[in-house]
Amino acid sequence: MRLLRLTKIVSVSLRFGLDRMILDADTSGRLARVWNFVFFWRTYDEPRGVRLRRALESLGPIFVKFGQMLSTRRDLLPPDLADELAMLQDRVPPFPTEQALALLQTMYGKPVDDVFGNFNRTPVASASVAQVHFAELPDGTEVAVKILRPGIEHVIAHDLALLEVAAMLLEKVWPEGRRLKPREVVAEFTKYLNDELDLMREAANCSQLRRNFKDSSLMIVPEVHWDWCGRNVMVMERMHGVQISQIEALRAQGTDLPALSRAGVEIFFTQVFRDGFFHADMHPGNIFVHRDGRYIALDFGIMGTLNEVDKNYLATNFLAFFQRDYHRVALAHIEAGWVPAKTRVDEFEAAIRTVCEPIFDKPLKDISFGKTLLRLFQTARRFEMEVQPQLVLLQKTLLNIEGLGRQLDPELDLWKTAKPFLERWMNEQMGWRALIREIKTEAPSWAGTLPQLPRLIHHTLTESGKQQAAQQARMEQLARQQRRQGWLLSAIGVLAAALLALEAYRVFGS
Repeated sequence: MRLLRLTKIVSVSLRFGLDRMILDADTSGRLARVWNFVFFWRTYDEPRGVRLRRALESLGPIFVKFGQMLSTRRDLLPPDLADELAMLQDRVPPFPTEQALALLQTMYGKPVDDVFGNFNRTPVASASVAQVHFAELPDGTEVAVKILRPGIEHVIAHDLALLEVAAMLLEKVWPEGRRLKPREVVAEFTKYLNDELDLMREAANCSQLRRNFKDSSLMIVPEVHWDWCGRNVMVMERMHGVQISQIEALRAQGTDLPALSRAGVEIFFTQVFRDGFFHADMHPGNIFVHRDGRYIALDFGIMGTLNEVDKNYLATNFLAFFQRDYHRVALAHIEAGWVPAKTRVDEFEAAIRTVCEPIFDKPLKDISFGKTLLRLFQTARRFEMEVQPQLVLLQKTLLNIEGLGRQLDPELDLWKTAKPFLERWMNEQMGWRALIREIKTEAPSWAGTLPQLPRLIHHTLTESGKQQAAQQARMEQLARQQRRQGWLLSAIGVLAAALLALEAYRVFGS
């Protein structure tokens, strides 16, 4: 079975001329001439990006998802390939309703009609990993039921094994292969895909994001109905709204598009800098707009997380970039430990300036945050920076947000919207508010620690005294050993001198 699948992958690659990408790297041209002679009938009018996209579509949904993930790695891929792969759509025909009903009956232990007040047999959405049906709980609550595609784990394991083999071969036969780190990319894809296969994990992500935006005037997140959820099934509140890409429908319901675009930017920066937990799959299919103008977020399989170091890195770099303080940008990378400590700051600063000065000759409203971050990654990679997966996710999400925002309002000034937020966040991190927040965070633990403090200090001093006494004793013992060794060496020296004198007297005295 695996051999047949591998044969199909090779066949599709040859049909769409993917081998040309490898042959083009042969500067001598000899291999290309031989290969063209063997496959003399092949001609390609389409660009390589289009051929790669069509090949992945032919290979099936798992390869389509791989192409989608690959399109986010613009730090590795040429722009023409990344742009074309971004057009891939994860759409597959739904699996039979009978299979969905059987899976639900196995999970709940009784027929679907005994679990739900109503269950719509026709799926409303279908993708490579799961499909969605609308239903009602026994109390009449409208819900969406997401069901994992039966047997998908086996299909994914099978195709991932082939991707790993392909990645290994790519590193071996293509000179550019090692720079693109295909095995690292496949490992990253495997992690994301395995996360998507656990719908309980997605439900937990949804629940966390809903808690973060409770009572928000900007975004609605559906409620998870935990009693109906399992690893293969997720049941959440049904949401009603207009897909964000349907501009005319949004206008028809009276949505303020410029305000909506600004709200999207604020939602993104709130997730990143306030929560350190952000929706990392914000393409138009996952975002709807409520009639009251609030965003509706859906599909929580891929989420990004940022720690305080990541957030400080981003805020420092964004502010320093737009102030053209490239020295601060270079220092931020070194201080975060993402480029080697041996890196010369002046050289790194000069490289960043070379890349960024042309960007900042444009009006601020025309500058892309996502592309700026991408150029930063590309420059830093030359200085041995290991690009962090969470930052790659963030850069992809930022590009999505920018694209959506400017689709809603072509005059959106992302910097004008984001700068006050970033400056406020930096002030909160470094000023007296940050001190008070840290005290509030740490105070509960102090209540348990303070009564023990005298005993802990006494214990530390006692142990320190014991250690010093033991160390002193060891030093004295060492000194005694050295004195004994000194006496012994002196005695041996005297004895040797006496023997030498006797021997000299015996030889010369006679």
